[in-house]
Amino acid sequence: MRRLVLVVLPVVLAMLVPGVASAAPPKYVALGDSAASGPLILPPDLSMAGCFRSTVNYPKLAAARLGLAITDVTCSGADTNDMFNPQETDLGTAPPQLDALTADTSVVTLQIGGNDTGLVGLAESCLNVWPEWLSGSSCADEYTAGGRDVYGERVAAARPKVDAVLAAIHQRAPSARVFVVGYTTYLPQNGCYPRVQVWARDANYIQAKIDQLNQVLADASSAGGATYVDIRTPGIGKDVCKSASVRWTEPFIPENVAAPLHPNAAGMRGMAAVVGAAIAG
Repeated sequence: MRRLVLVVLPVVLAMLVPGVASAAPPKYVALGDSAASGPLILPPDLSMAGCFRSTVNYPKLAAARLGLAITDVTCSGADTNDMFNPQETDLGTAPPQLDALTADTSVVTLQIGGNDTGLVGLAESCLNVWPEWLSGSSCADEYTAGGRDVYGERVAAARPKVDAVLAAIHQRAPSARVFVVGYTTYLPQNGCYPRVQVWARDANYIQAKIDQLNQVLADASSAGGATYVDIRTPGIGKDVCKSASVRWTEPFIPENVAAPLHPNAAGMRGMAAVVGAAIAG
């Protein structure tokens, strides 16, 4: 009888007390904006409808690949301020994203800065229906007139904001490995006018500002105890000018189900592979 009890007792404990038989999966918290949340990509995650998260965005796909227990609080429209404060969406108020972090969080991904710097607005302002020889004005010329670089200044100003977010992540989740995810390749050199209605020099200016933001994120990662994940290089050849079956990012008029100027489902799968490999490494 004593021998039987010794055999059965561990089994009963495993049934009654979670974690006795096997350790719980590591906790992964995903923070970020619409480049991470995946607006309009089906099927939707309705846990916070106003954030327009997809159930197949790269954080969830990477978590499934690695067997991590994910808390995904990415939200469309988020900027660094929304890491610390509630975010008003069209369908309600999202809690501060940093509130998702706990002392036992093991992995954190952060993709932020695009909305702080207004890069989607930049791309939209560079839309030119008419070719250069007919009429119109260059957004690159406008934003760099007088020796200034308007969007370059905005990107540079994002650095201390990202630094503050990284410091807060380490404070709230001191044992977590933190990965800062960059932004992918949106436009090839000189663009592809008129397929995507952005003139060549404007396409180069837009991508240059995205690259500048990626450098800000990489530098902040190096200084802030995080690992930078390069999505720009894997995204080369998968920009908005490529066919619907190849590209990772949709143009102004999407052909795949995704928001304009945002990753599509193929992009999310590709980014999940890159981010998952970084976490696993």
